[in-house]
Amino acid sequence: MVQIRRWGGKYVDRRNWGEYNESLVRRGEILVDFDLVDEWKDDLRRMSEGKEGARFRYPEAFIRLLAYIHVLFHLPYRQEEGFVKALSKHVEGLKPPDWSTIWARTSSLDVDLQRVRTDLPISIAIDSSGIKVTNSGDWIRKKWGVRKGYLKVHLAVDPKSKEAVSMRITEENVGDNSQLKPLVEAAKAKNKVARAHGDGAYDSRNTFNFLSKNNIDPAIKVRKNSVPKANGSFARKKAVIEQQKDLEEWKKNHHYGDRWAVEGAFSAIKRIFGEYVSAKKFVNMAKEMVIKTSLYNLFMQMIPHG
Repeated sequence: MVQIRRWGGKYVDRRNWGEYNESLVRRGEILVDFDLVDEWKDDLRRMSEGKEGARFRYPEAFIRLLAYIHVLFHLPYRQEEGFVKALSKHVEGLKPPDWSTIWARTSSLDVDLQRVRTDLPISIAIDSSGIKVTNSGDWIRKKWGVRKGYLKVHLAVDPKSKEAVSMRITEENVGDNSQLKPLVEAAKAKNKVARAHGDGAYDSRNTFNFLSKNNIDPAIKVRKNSVPKANGSFARKKAVIEQQKDLEEWKKNHHYGDRWAVEGAFSAIKRIFGEYVSAKKFVNMAKEMVIKTSLYNLFMQMIPHG
């Protein structure tokens, strides 16, 4: 249970640190879930049903475990083969796959965000952040003029659960506003979205019209020099008038402070998994980020909220 209490102009954290610490310890249980051993044969039978050619030898749950280990510890596939060889000494009948099999199965793995669904309306906070495509270091890039660019990760996060609801991976030159619609539509496919938070990068008439059309409260900060005229978007005109009249009151009414949740998610993902990707091809970089975000969601589900 977390209780934040204001005392003398300051917020005091009344978190149950014992409970919180135990939730962090339980994260390790994800990596040692032996249910996959008990369900090994059943999973293989289901996966190989109707398949032509050779049958699968490793269930998806096992490959997902190896994928989590790969992204969490930045363990190269050849070293991961060695890890499985060591594990096979303690698991009867486990014949370790070679590194190319691990890579191929991981690359074809169907991964979702492991989001816990709810029937209640949710808010989503939307933003983007850059992820390095190499870990060579800023000094080397500056010294030798090496520039390999960034991935751009676009996230929609539920401020209440702190889980990522939807995500998009693009190149660094893709604008934030162009990704709001697909992020919201992906979130709407599994949740009832009541409000969308965004900073000034998402300020456009098309965005306000799209959200209003879908009965979503547009909690988006408009540009300071905005003119309170509709010009095709009454929803944006209303937001301009409200913000220019009393910005703090507008933030309070639309819970704009909840937008910090997406920044917190980016910070946590980078702290846990690093600020770079190990994959070399764009499609594999994107999958690596989805795997990291799905694991982040599982971690968030272990933290007590209250």
